[in-house]
Amino acid sequence: MFRIFAKRRVAAIGLLSAVFAASCWGQTQSPAVIVSGSDAKWTHEAGDPPDTENVVLRMDQTNGSMELLVRFPGGHVFKPHWHESNERIIVIEGRLAIGQGDRQVLDAGGYAFLPAREIQYLTCSSKTRCTMYLGWDGKFASHNPPVAK
Repeated sequence: MFRIFAKRRVAAIGLLSAVFAASCWGQTQSPAVIVSGSDAKWTHEAGDPPDTENVVLRMDQTNGSMELLVRFPGGHVFKPHWHESNERIIVIEGRLAIGQGDRQVLDAGGYAFLPAREIQYLTCSSKTRCTMYLGWDGKFASHNPPVAK
């Protein structure tokens, strides 16, 4: 009886080790990134809407993933768009409305996971600016949906 239990335990440990190793293989090796809000270097990129700023936190050259801090003025309406990768949003300051019709509103601390290729309708619905963390788990590419005629 003891031998059967020991064999099962060794098999379970081996299986868990294999799962752990496989999950590590999917991770890219990159250095730690630590950015203090007071030290962040906010920039306005050419072509971005007026009064917007961003800080690139991290870009992974192997899979194209990236993470940003962004600021948009109160009332800013984002054009409908979609991304090739899943997007994560954490609202740091302000209020962000997501969706059409039955919109959901995220306050500071709110989180959204937006699946790849899903059309996004976003508005900074506060009177004050919206500051957000944005992250994509793959290549960042933004597309506008076709306009109905």
